[in-house]
Amino acid sequence: MEGLFLPLLLMLVVAIPLFLGSRKQKQAVQRQQELQNNLVEGDRVMTTSGLYATVADTSGDTTIDLEIAPGVVTTWLRQAVREKVEPIVEDDEADETESDETPVIESATEVETAKSDEDEKTEAEKAGPQVAPPLEHGKK
Repeated sequence: MEGLFLPLLLMLVVAIPLFLGSRKQKQAVQRQQELQNNLVEGDRVMTTSGLYATVADTSGDTTIDLEIAPGVVTTWLRQAVREKVEPIVEDDEADETESDETPVIESATEVETAKSDEDEKTEAEKAGPQVAPPLEHGKK
């Protein structure tokens, strides 16, 4: 009996983690399958490649149409949908309060500073974008 105890114990030590790992994997596959089957038009999703899109059509059994930009609809495999994401909610009140606030200038030095800042901005805008010179590989 003592000769069988050690091999049996080793088998249990190996078998239990294998069993628990496969159980977790089955549950994850089941959740993913439920997500893909429960998609409806208008849901925001993220694909496995990281593309955010809106579900446009779910009539296909193995495919789904995703709108990636206004008027641009592409067809994807359902398995490519990784997760459902919450739509972005813009806070209109915060935008209004930020745009309504104007800085109050109290002294003449502040007026001069504000004018010089505006002049610097316009000079930078006139110069256009800065472009780096091309890299020269292999030339010495």
